[in-house]
Amino acid sequence: MAQEFIIKSQDIEDKINQLLPSQGGFAAGVDFSGSTMVVPIIDLTETAEGSQLRQDLQSSLSLSSITAFDVTNTTSTIINTTGYFRIFGNFNAIPGAGALAESINLTDGFSTKQIIGFDNFGNTVGQQTLFDFIVKLAAGESLSITATVQGKFAGNTRQLADLSGNLVNP
Repeated sequence: MAQEFIIKSQDIEDKINQLLPSQGGFAAGVDFSGSTMVVPIIDLTETAEGSQLRQDLQSSLSLSSITAFDVTNTTSTIINTTGYFRIFGNFNAIPGAGALAESINLTDGFSTKQIIGFDNFGNTVGQQTLFDFIVKLAAGESLSITATVQGKFAGNTRQLADLSGNLVNP
């Protein structure tokens, strides 16, 4: 036979109020109770959130979910839509080519912030550097890459989520 008991925990009440706002929290004089009876639980979280994939699979790459870029001797806008994006690839510099000013930048049209910058300063060996990071772009913001004739960026972008945090499946 199941045994009933009362649970008085402000932390549990706060979490229920956070997770179930439509329930309006606990009414005055109503306590949260528990039972020793075993009740099977079916986790529908992924389906309720709109994702049918496990989290690790959701961030996978596919032919249709990535956008390639290859930037040399120019400045190119790589992403100009809102959301969360993964940017990954490599940077290659020509050995002994002189000082470089290659960079990956975020801009809103008024100010620019450098995310990654590469300098060669006339080294006698080439420079190859891998990069892999995630950015959030709000309305009016963009990600651009600047490369001289002495350096090359190659890689891909993949949108992980929209601006509201809704995951984008591959």
